[in-house]
Amino acid sequence: MEFKRTNMCGELRSQDIGKSVVLMGWVGKKRNLGSLVFIDLRDKTGITQIVVREEDKDNYKKAREISQEYVIEVKGSVRERESKNSEIPTGDIEIVADKINILDSANTPPIYIKDDDDVSENLKLKYRYLDMRKPSVQKNLKLRSDIIRTAREYMYEHGFTEVETPFLTKPTPEGARDYVVPSRINEGKFYALPQSPQLLKQILMIGSLDRYFQVVKCFRDEDLRANRQPEFTQLDLEMSFANQDDVIEMNEGLIKELFDKYTDYDLELPIARMDYKEAMDSYGSDKPDLRYGYKIQNVSEIFKDSDFKVFSDNTLEGRSVRAINFKNLADKYSRKQLDKLTDFVKDYGLKGLSYIKYQEEIQSSIKKFLTDDILEKLKEALNLEDNDLVLIGADKDKTVLEGMGALRRKVAKDNDLYEKEYALCWVVNFPMFEYSEEEGRYVSQHHPFTMPNEEDIDLLLTEPGKVRTQAYDIVINGDEMGGGSVRINNSDLQEKVFEALNLTEEDIKNKFGFFIEALKYGTPPHAGLAYGLDRLIMLFAKTENIKDVIAFPKTQSATCPLSEAPSPIDDRALNELSIKLDKE
Repeated sequence: MEFKRTNMCGELRSQDIGKSVVLMGWVGKKRNLGSLVFIDLRDKTGITQIVVREEDKDNYKKAREISQEYVIEVKGSVRERESKNSEIPTGDIEIVADKINILDSANTPPIYIKDDDDVSENLKLKYRYLDMRKPSVQKNLKLRSDIIRTAREYMYEHGFTEVETPFLTKPTPEGARDYVVPSRINEGKFYALPQSPQLLKQILMIGSLDRYFQVVKCFRDEDLRANRQPEFTQLDLEMSFANQDDVIEMNEGLIKELFDKYTDYDLELPIARMDYKEAMDSYGSDKPDLRYGYKIQNVSEIFKDSDFKVFSDNTLEGRSVRAINFKNLADKYSRKQLDKLTDFVKDYGLKGLSYIKYQEEIQSSIKKFLTDDILEKLKEALNLEDNDLVLIGADKDKTVLEGMGALRRKVAKDNDLYEKEYALCWVVNFPMFEYSEEEGRYVSQHHPFTMPNEEDIDLLLTEPGKVRTQAYDIVINGDEMGGGSVRINNSDLQEKVFEALNLTEEDIKNKFGFFIEALKYGTPPHAGLAYGLDRLIMLFAKTENIKDVIAFPKTQSATCPLSEAPSPIDDRALNELSIKLDKE
């Protein structure tokens, strides 16, 4: 480089006219008009137009050589642009080049460096270093940096200490498969990459750190989807001598600050809280999307004596009949489209879906079973009006609620029924356990260190399915953005929970021995929360794909097209680890 850079490419404005500047960046576009060559010079801040005149022989020759994505430096003067471009911030000015130096040439890029390139995702990830030159990717990565900085500053201001916990740790059950790392020094033994720093952050509280946080990588070997990656980032925090209200209040302040800085939305505090049972009964999900209405209604009583055996039998056998009234949508759905919705809910275990189009002439898949009495009761219960579409499912509660909840989300998305840009709530009072048919026992819904509600402690060994916890999730626009709980800080109560989980002494020692030992040396009441930071950034970036907010994401098959990871290792390395592959 011959000169020192004075400005970034997106900085200069009309007030800079007359200045001598040095810019450096990539050639986004070049236009040769004969006596003039125009170059769009690009860096992470934006684009500035460079003008090279034919009479400037040396620079004109270099400009003719330059192609897309060449890296160059330009010394020149800022002047007012004759043909202004209102679509870019620098559109009122241009740089008349006095000196151009080519810092590096470039091959023709295999993908276009523009946001609407229509290139396959796999190709974008293979050439991620080119893809990230696009303004949209630059914007998202800058937003990610800003949000993390804001969160860090908030935590420091509120007395938190940032502590890094190790990546090589002990395998512990956290609900998903671990990524394991073989130990060469300790033959036949393995580390696990952390699914979360859960036990270690609790140990930090035992160690009297009082308030801890970190921005931490976590790893889960599970099937991927649009908002899930094998490695993801958490904003993790824990507070001593704190209860549920303390944690929620602290985090509402952080959420408010993020909304104030990165949206135009005026978030009002406190954020509403919703009981887990209400979330499931009314929305079919423990992460309810409250941007629209269309609650699930229990209509079992209305159909309990119906001649339609599918509904009446489900009611008599302890299952339920649930309905959603989609207002003014009856004329939007043909029979073929309703059949597609039926196929959709079958993926969630529902065997079928009935419909009623409440119009001047009732249309329904169960019309012959709709007596005047049933219709009148439905009209009152569901507030039926002309052109309403009622969709009804029946099964055991868990199945019908999950199916109808998924149906609610799909119909809302397909018809753009959103009434609000943002809707937030805390979901509280989660069940402590859920029964695993596979294991033949109760398992923790969150983790076994979650404090049960005080009034439910006596039910731990007698009716574990009824025990609720001091757990809480922050839900925004139907996504769980973070979750946490008050932790157990009493050894006797922790042992009682392990007994309810039917864990043997050997299980407890092998899985949690070091932590159980730590609990015996004076543990403060403590509580915490962890945000899925990638999902939170997706919210503010207004994207539905987690790959858009991560610098080097992996594909749905957990591979990296750029680095070609994962890849085989040679026999020598395997032998050093005492590992033999079964190649059959």
